[in-house]
Amino acid sequence: MGIGSLLVMLLIGAVAGWIAGKLVSGSGFGLIGNIVIGILGALVASLILPRLGFGPGGGILWGIIYSTLGAVILLVVVRVLKRA
Repeated sequence: MGIGSLLVMLLIGAVAGWIAGKLVSGSGFGLIGNIVIGILGALVASLILPRLGFGPGGGILWGIIYSTLGAVILLVVVRVLKRA
């Protein structure tokens, strides 16, 4: 993986984490928190969404959407577990 790929991955993670934070809790988690949430969201999405019939597309926009969906799922599960 080159430096360009790493920067794109961090950018997508930051944007996806920020969007998911806004959708689920109403605020972001800071730059590092957003990146971590976005990257973990991409992992969750790659495990769950293909089983539901949603495959990853190409491009940065689709990467942001895919990672955001996974991050929202992750944040909702964490919120439910915290209440239990």
